[in-house]
Amino acid sequence: MAHHRIHIMGAPGAGTTSLGKALAKHIQCPHFDTDDVYWFTDDELPYRRKRNPDHRRQLLAERMATSENWVLSGSLCGWGDVFAPQFDLVVWLWLPAAVRIPRIEQRERQRYGNARLEEGGDLHLVFEKFKTWAAECDVAGSGLRSKITELAWLEKMACAVLKIEEETEIEQLLDRVLSELKPL
Repeated sequence: MAHHRIHIMGAPGAGTTSLGKALAKHIQCPHFDTDDVYWFTDDELPYRRKRNPDHRRQLLAERMATSENWVLSGSLCGWGDVFAPQFDLVVWLWLPAAVRIPRIEQRERQRYGNARLEEGGDLHLVFEKFKTWAAECDVAGSGLRSKITELAWLEKMACAVLKIEEETEIEQLLDRVLSELKPL
């Protein structure tokens, strides 16, 4: 029996979460995001405290066990390699930093408001560090989230891998992914 266990990953700001949510809605299954298990998300100031890898794996395994089909967005290279055998398809999205950083800025401003992100705001330093880190993902050797390390990780996948490196509307991305899926 075919399953839809799809992992969508790629550069910050490339649209992994947006595509993940749209795909999960379309195929009527749960959507999980690695940020929700990687970080302590109930903190007043977000993205400051990381969960340890064992805790992340435990939380993600519990969530994934709730359904035969699911869509997982975000990166888990390294800490979540144990989940790779479950994937039926991995979708990798990549866009240049010049496209991604403005998307990140818009998203975070909608999420937290300008005052918190501007100089003097409680999230200003976190926001600036995040944008710098996100831009550096294009550079080889910048850690687990670099383009080079993610491409090397994808080479190890036993399932199908769909790589998309152009800016396109979410509907077109969804169509491309759906064309790769086997019917249930």
